[in-house]
Amino acid sequence: MAADKLRWFPVGTLPKDGEIKKIHIEGRTMCIIDQGGQVYATGARCPHAGADLSRGWCERGKLVCPVHRHQFDLVSGKGDLGQGNFIPVFPIQIIQGKPCVGIKTSWWKQLFS
Repeated sequence: MAADKLRWFPVGTLPKDGEIKKIHIEGRTMCIIDQGGQVYATGARCPHAGADLSRGWCERGKLVCPVHRHQFDLVSGKGDLGQGNFIPVFPIQIIQGKPCVGIKTSWWKQLFS
């Protein structure tokens, strides 16, 4: 079975430190986050109640949902202890001088594209 591959997509202008930018790529809505000079990419929908995480904020390396205050680790996407949920996270890389986000393309899609 073939492994999933990453396809890289430019994210445009990066947010300033402490800001969250909402983007749409390949049918996905994502948050691009600058936290302390480090850039992260996560899903933009809270799995608890569907809130828009781009309206939240970051503290201590976690993205905080603006509705019920659920918190998600910016590196792993894992929710805090007791939440039992997570958000997807995506790699960020500079390619030809542009910040890009990596999205997995399943082997099934590779086969039929």
